[in-house]
Amino acid sequence: MAGLSRTLGRPNPSRALFDNPAAGGLLLMLVAALALLVANSPVAPAYFGVLSTYLGPLSVVHWINDGLMALFFLLVGLEIKREVLQGQLSTWPGRVLPGLAAAGGMAVPALVFVAFNWGNPTALRGWAIPSATDIAFALGVLALLGSRVPASLKVFLTALAIIDDFGAVLIIAVFYTSGLSLPALGGAALVLAALWGLNRAGVLRLWPYLLLGAVLWVLVLRSGIHATLAGVAIAFAIPLRSVSGVSPTAEAPLHRLEHRLHHWVMFGVVPVFGFANAGVSFAGLTPAALVDHLTLGVAARLLLGKLVGVFGTAALAIRLGVAVMPTGAGWRQLLGVSLLCGIGFTMSLFIGALAFAASPVLQDEVKIGILAGSLLAGLAGWAVLQLVPEPRAAPAPAD
Repeated sequence: MAGLSRTLGRPNPSRALFDNPAAGGLLLMLVAALALLVANSPVAPAYFGVLSTYLGPLSVVHWINDGLMALFFLLVGLEIKREVLQGQLSTWPGRVLPGLAAAGGMAVPALVFVAFNWGNPTALRGWAIPSATDIAFALGVLALLGSRVPASLKVFLTALAIIDDFGAVLIIAVFYTSGLSLPALGGAALVLAALWGLNRAGVLRLWPYLLLGAVLWVLVLRSGIHATLAGVAIAFAIPLRSVSGVSPTAEAPLHRLEHRLHHWVMFGVVPVFGFANAGVSFAGLTPAALVDHLTLGVAARLLLGKLVGVFGTAALAIRLGVAVMPTGAGWRQLLGVSLLCGIGFTMSLFIGALAFAASPVLQDEVKIGILAGSLLAGLAGWAVLQLVPEPRAAPAPAD
């Protein structure tokens, strides 16, 4: 049927839905709302019971967070490598503004969180929660605004999100790793060397990389480093060169894998992760927990910290002549996009689960802060950009 639709020149509705930039963000919003509804309904015991059920060595929620999310990190790694080698981050002019804004967007929220939770060593473990912007949510909001946002700002937001995703990966590797197993690390190092050898030998089929990648995931899981980081390591080994001598239009292995993964991750893995991690039962929470320093610290970091960090750093860089304003954009549009950078759903929930793995109560407070801060940041960004007048169409030439 899909082929017939293309033959007759009619658009394929399902393809159009999956290719719509707003679809992934809207699905995440729906999933988050559904998780909250289920967690506070009569079926809540079944919901939490299924998540805590063990399947082999891991519970269902751990299979999702450590297993399925490895595919999310694999996709993130592929995007980082492509952007750095061929995309918007392949030149210094393309890196300067999003790079500085991303750095500010990670540093300032950390300072805001520390200010809210100073003197509480347990809460301070969550300092990295709003490190990364949820690009699906943010681009979904931008897609709803149409031509009010120039394409250059969408590129800026995408590049910034790629950079702070990379920053979040480094933070997870350095600050959320404990109890290292040297034999498992040694085995992982050997597999990484084999992956590098495949790349250097010019192997362009995907299955050897993915087979070794599965072995790497098991070893990293046992090493004490979070297993999802294996996805990033595999991505960096996937070749970005095309198949020479076959076809001038043949796709590089990295492009092929990225295209195959994208819809599965954005419409499968991430929604499943969101449904499993966004559910918060308010039954056991006191009113004090809703205004706890941890909850308010997370929300304030996403809304205010990201705004000051991203917009302040970008504005300073532009004023000093270090970087230039994105083409066709103004200060109000840059302000609106900076607010959208406070939408931190997927990676924020992920880091929150790592930071407070031993405390379900603190995890719930973090989730409330993430949901509240992301919602407020999204609404504020949308409102600011909605006030920007749409560009007028150029007048038709006189006959």
